[in-house]
Amino acid sequence: MCKRKIAVLFLIFILGCVKSENEPTVIKFWAMGAEGEYVSQLLPEFEKENPNIKVTVQQVPWTAAQEKLITAFASEKLPDLFQLGNTWVPQFHSLSAIENLTEFVDKSTSIDQSNYFQGIWDTNVLDSTIYGIPWYIDTRVLYYRTDILKRAGYEHPPRTWDELYEVSKSIKKVLADENKFAIYLPSNEWAPFIIWGLQNNAKLLKSNNSYGNFSSAEFKEAFTFLTKFHKEKLAPIGMTKVNNIFQGFKDEYFSIYISGPWNIKDFKFWLTDSLENSWMIAPLPSPTDKYPGASLAGGSSLVINSKSEVKEEAWKLIEFLSRKNVQIKFYKLLNNLPAVKNAWNDSVFVNDKYMKVFYKQFLNVKATPKIAEWEQIAFSKVQQYTEYTVREVMTVDEALAALDKDINEILKKRRWLLNRKIE
Repeated sequence: MCKRKIAVLFLIFILGCVKSENEPTVIKFWAMGAEGEYVSQLLPEFEKENPNIKVTVQQVPWTAAQEKLITAFASEKLPDLFQLGNTWVPQFHSLSAIENLTEFVDKSTSIDQSNYFQGIWDTNVLDSTIYGIPWYIDTRVLYYRTDILKRAGYEHPPRTWDELYEVSKSIKKVLADENKFAIYLPSNEWAPFIIWGLQNNAKLLKSNNSYGNFSSAEFKEAFTFLTKFHKEKLAPIGMTKVNNIFQGFKDEYFSIYISGPWNIKDFKFWLTDSLENSWMIAPLPSPTDKYPGASLAGGSSLVINSKSEVKEEAWKLIEFLSRKNVQIKFYKLLNNLPAVKNAWNDSVFVNDKYMKVFYKQFLNVKATPKIAEWEQIAFSKVQQYTEYTVREVMTVDEALAALDKDINEILKKRRWLLNRKIE
């Protein structure tokens, strides 16, 4: 009787093991905002190709994403695969939360650095090691009113800093209205001021990114140039009179604006009928005659949890989402620009005058400093001292010196960690 019970129990154990082996491997995938909703429409094809893999997607709101990811890391509940804004990659690398993907890339037959825009790829590289694969991308370009530039005597958008300044002065003159401006450079947006610094080859941080370097001659020149537009009333100060940028653009409150691909749809909506052909976009001007000038390398990347037990399967999903045809499908679902360059050969991009401009700009994009503290520096401190400068609360020299001082305080822990590493 005892032997029979043992045999039955052994049989149940064996059957249980067989059942477990036949169950699909589950990849837990977190995607942010609308991406989390629409990526699910791409996954049936992946699961059909890989019947032994099941993907569960959790949609995470962008507003809560960073906090949720940090909480998940602290409780060791990060998903196997997750989306990161590419400026977040350094933070999760510093936590040792994301996998080194070098070996995966080296053996991949579908993912190769040469099929990505260099500046975009670089956002995921830390200490010569790749930690994320670009999923979709964005950058900033010049939106401008073609009809107003023509009235001001210009047939093409400004290609240099000097041209931008001269165009702006001409627009202000031809509009002949003190309540209308040439360009919109909101002081609570850090991006244009950082872009101009990067264009001018400014090193924003120094000593292994452990001290602020905004007082450098290169950044000071760029910062002084942009704030000049406010001081000469070529740009409005603050946001008080611009509740709706699209309406402001339509009403000629300003004629030039720096923004990204996310605004194309809205500009098409607001500028219709007689204004339908009165606007266009162009790559950013350059401090020299080498056109275009650099812009920001933006977008989102896919990373793998360093403690995941299904890294090979997660990599398969990254490869699938990086295919040219899948990237194009994703663009058609959500208008997210593809990260892989060969997708841009498709007619949906080749025949789109706006996409041609973005492609040209992506050939010259740069990453912001790749440290965990960067967003605190940009969103808090750069914006703060830009505001002080354009409102003439501080001089340029005073503002940049104070900015560096605050940044040095923010980076105190980083210096301590670097010193420990050296020791």
